[in-house]
Amino acid sequence: MYREKGASGSKSEVAVFDPKLRINDMLDKRVERSSPSASQAINGQEKSGHSVLLGMTPPDHRDSSFLRTSFADEISETDSDESDVSGSEGDATSWISWFCNLRGNEFFCEVDDDYIQDDFNLCGLSSQVPYYDYALDLILDVESSHGDMITEEQNELFESAAEMLYGLIHARYILTSKGMAAMLDNYKNFDFGRCPRALCYRQPCLPVGLSDIPQASSVKIFCPRCQEIYYPQSKYQENTDGAYFGTTFPHLFLMTYDHLKPQSTSQSYVPRVFGFKIHKT
Repeated sequence: MYREKGASGSKSEVAVFDPKLRINDMLDKRVERSSPSASQAINGQEKSGHSVLLGMTPPDHRDSSFLRTSFADEISETDSDESDVSGSEGDATSWISWFCNLRGNEFFCEVDDDYIQDDFNLCGLSSQVPYYDYALDLILDVESSHGDMITEEQNELFESAAEMLYGLIHARYILTSKGMAAMLDNYKNFDFGRCPRALCYRQPCLPVGLSDIPQASSVKIFCPRCQEIYYPQSKYQENTDGAYFGTTFPHLFLMTYDHLKPQSTSQSYVPRVFGFKIHKT
């Protein structure tokens, strides 16, 4: 009897001391009866239950997926910030582009930096333009060493001088092959306007100045068909100095691109009263 009690006592001691064995046995039986998908779920529960019994905290897969997602979001935000910075840097506009895109400056083309940096092309302009060095630095987007010492009034004077200097450089540039090619694009796009004369049938015009001296007269448009000059259609362009285009450009342009020169018209308007010409007296 002592052995039976001891045996029974040992069994009860095993049942009380190690309950994990019974739990695992029950889980194994359920796995055998369940489907593969259920077995996977039970195995997951078994592992978690086993971990709990051992005093361990099972890993939360939701937390790991959340960390991966948040980390990916941080990477994407960093990439977007870098792309925004690079885009803002790439969108920096030069002074020449800014000036040519101003309202009223549609007649201008963009002069190449190489042309401006060649001192031979700027010969004689330093005596015509005040604050020549500052104006040239503005056009070429060169930061001045005295930028912190320049006042707002001085900056306005430098801006005005830069516009004048660029206009005089522009008058020389459009007489070169590259300059005429740039103005040809504007001519084909009708950026210079059309002849207001009805009998010219909306002939495209070219800009022209009545003088090569700055501030002598404003720019006009020249019609190749009727050989007359007119005021620009826009009021903003009427304030543009004619010396920035010069007296030579439209005629040299038509000589260079001879196929664009239209036939001169011989038509003229004849005043009539009840169908009869008015006698010239």
